[in-house]
Order: sequence, then C-alpha cells, then structure tokens
Amino acid sequence: MHTLLIVVFVLAYSAIAFEHRLRVNKSASALLGAGMMWTIYAVATGNHHLITEQLNENLAATAQIIFFLLGAMTIVELVDSHDGFEVITSRITTTSQSVLIVLIGLVTFFLSAMLDNLTTTIVMVSLTKKLLDNHDDRLFFAGVIVIAANAGGAWSPIGDVTTTMLWIGGQISSMGVVKSVFLASAVNLGIPLIFVSFMLRGKTVGKKAEPAGPEITTKFERNLMFTVGLGSLIMVPVFKEITHLPPFMGILCGLGVLWLVGELVHRHKSDEEKQPLTMVHALTQIDMASIIFFVGILLAVATLEDTHILGTLATWLNQTIGQQSIIVTVIGVISAIIDNVPLVAASMGMYDIHQFTTDNFLWTFLAFCAGTGGSLLIIGSAAGVAAMGLEKINFFWYVKKISGLAVLGYIAGILVFLAQFRLLN
Repeated sequence: MHTLLIVVFVLAYSAIAFEHRLRVNKSASALLGAGMMWTIYAVATGNHHLITEQLNENLAATAQIIFFLLGAMTIVELVDSHDGFEVITSRITTTSQSVLIVLIGLVTFFLSAMLDNLTTTIVMVSLTKKLLDNHDDRLFFAGVIVIAANAGGAWSPIGDVTTTMLWIGGQISSMGVVKSVFLASAVNLGIPLIFVSFMLRGKTVGKKAEPAGPEITTKFERNLMFTVGLGSLIMVPVFKEITHLPPFMGILCGLGVLWLVGELVHRHKSDEEKQPLTMVHALTQIDMASIIFFVGILLAVATLEDTHILGTLATWLNQTIGQQSIIVTVIGVISAIIDNVPLVAASMGMYDIHQFTTDNFLWTFLAFCAGTGGSLLIIGSAAGVAAMGLEKINFFWYVKKISGLAVLGYIAGILVFLAQFRLLN
C-alpha cells in the first residue's frame, strides 16, 4: 500500500509540474491524486471507521486554511475593486525597477511577519499588478515576493503556519524565534534581492494606463476601504491572541466588517453603480481553481501523514544522518516538494520537548529551514501556490529563474544561523 501511495503521489506531483506541457489543469491532477490516494488507503486497510475519522479531521484542518484563503483573497479583491491600493501605489514614484523590487521585497518581509506569508503574498502580488503593466516583469517581482514572504514569516511566531505550530506546542517562544532567526531570514532575502535588483538595472517601471472615464469611487471611499481591509488583515493575529480561536475566524470576522462597511457606504447608489463594488461581485472574481488545487494538495499530503510515510521518512533521516543541522537542512529542502506542515508535525513527534527544551537549536533552526525551504520551488509553500495562481507562474519558469537564487539565499541563511548560534552559545 505504501509503495502504491508514493507512486500515485509522485505521478500527481509530476502532472502538476508538467501542467503546461500536458495541458491539464493542476487542480485536476491534485484532486485526482488525493481521491486515488484516499481510495487506496481505504480499500487496503478496510477499517472504514478509522478512515472516516481521519478524513474528517483532515477535512476540518483543510477547511480552516481554505476559509482563511477565501477570506483574505476576497478582502484583497474588494479593496482592489475600490482602487484602494492606489493609497500605496500613488506614493511610489520611482521609475527604476531595481529600486522598486528592493522596496517591494522589504515591505513584504516585514508585513509577512505581522500578518502571515500567505496573506502578504496575495496583497503584494495584487499591488505589483497595479504598478507594472508587463506580465514578464511582474513574474520576477512575484518570485521575490514569495522568497520575502517566506523569509519574513520564518522569524515571527504568527508569520508562518509552521512557526505557529512550534509556538503553540511550546517548542519556541516569541522573542526566542525572533532573536535566533531574524538575521538568517534577512540574509535569506537579501542575497536573492541583490541579484534580482542587478538583473533589473536599467529597466523602467511601465505603469498601467489609467482607466478611461470617470472614477467609480471617491478618494474617501478608496481610503476607507483600504484602511478597513488592511486593518482586518492586521487584526487577525491580534484576534487569535485574544480569543485563542483559529485564524480563519478572525479573517471571516474581518470580511464581515468590510462587507458591512461597503454596504453602508454605497447604500444610496443605484444597483448599477453599486454592483461592481459589492462583496458579491468580489466573490465572483476569486480564482476558485487555485482554491481547489490547494484542497487537493492538502488532502493528498494528509494521506502520507496518516499512513505514517512522513513519520517513517523522518525516523530514517534521524537514523541515517544523525547530525541535527544536516537533518533539519534536508527537511527544509524536502519542504519545497512536500508541504512543510506535516514535515514539521512529524519532526515535533520525533523529538521529546523535555529533552529538547523551548528555543533549543533544533526548534529554532527547524523554524528557519521549514519556513524558507518552501521558496526553493513555487509549489513548496502556501505563498508560492497563491502567487502561482494569481500570476499564472509556470513551474519550470520559477525553477530556471528563481529557484537558483532561492537556493543561494537558503544556504547563506543557514551559514549565518549556524555562525550566530556558535558565537552566542
């Protein structure tokens, strides 16, 4: 059974990677792979009660991520429909792409730590669409945004789902992960950012032409919707900290607030004027194919976790390699292929919290590697998947143009982390 599951997963993964050559949407491959893997698991075990229980648990966990993604994408879409991002774009006056990409990278890095890498990627990719007309130019920006979002999320307890898992589990503390990982994360972004900025030297910013005709929103409406929308996103970690409810509840509450504000602001307009500015219209603009793809990937990986294939892999690494720094580095690389959440979960189960106490080298290094390793491939992180859907990034384009830079940043960040650890300990 295990061999068959791995074969199906590899085939599904290959179909996703070769999406453009096969001309088969990656969502279809992900869903079919997940369906086949759960079917094989169910038939092979014959324990329908266990399978149903595990599937329900995984569906609940997947639904939380999907609701969060839907809420974040809808908020961004509604702000965009009001031209709310003009609040930022109107203040960016540089005509140099090399300067602009540094600004975008730094903003993404710090915003990701305050929000999370997924939401930040959605916001920043949407922003670059407002700044750049040429799609080929935007692809480089999207690649840097993915690296910056993952690097920024790695040094914050709420910036990435894996750091949040470690934080909630007691493996890391808020200040512990910041002190240990911030410098390495900054280097992880800095190296690719320097290379890309040199690659874009001499290129100018080709802004999109302003739409013809009268503006459909006033300056007050743009500023209000931008402020409420961004505030809703920023308040999600605060909401979680106060209520201890899952993040998706915070994003749904924020979505409800923004929806209410929009209804009140436009209540005196005619239906024809109001229609493109409503939340209902924003929901129709969401890329549902990417949402379905995310469902398929998460459920497929969940099968590998429930059948203990990932746990066996982690144990094999521990017995074969032995050295913690190498094991964690390898886990980071594997997280570019397989979702980092089950890998980190398996690692948390491998090592005893009483033996490896809070802020131990193992946990902080794992937070860095699992968080930034996902940047090595476009489908290696939630941020990458979101950018892939929003900008239609080709898997192999990312491998050729961005993966090499991400590898350099990953290696440089690891060296800085290890050097810092030895100096301070």
